[in-house]
Amino acid sequence: MVSPSRPWFLYLLECRDGSYYAGISTDVQARFAAHQAGKGARYTRSRPPLRVLAVREYPDRAAASRAEWELKRQPRERKLAWLLQ
Repeated sequence: MVSPSRPWFLYLLECRDGSYYAGISTDVQARFAAHQAGKGARYTRSRPPLRVLAVREYPDRAAASRAEWELKRQPRERKLAWLLQ
């Protein structure tokens, strides 16, 4: 029996310096806690995240990774709007 795959999520964080950080995960709350604890990405170790701004669900890791790449290509002022579409 094949178990159903877990969805992946693209998330956007607001960091203490006002910058944004985008990432993917199957458990956004656990990943956010890791970022806050300094165990996430190098970027968020030096810029601790304040809050999760937005989350979008994808059926698999490949789709979430493609969406993350697309999001990171957006200008800063369009990132949040793009993710909330």
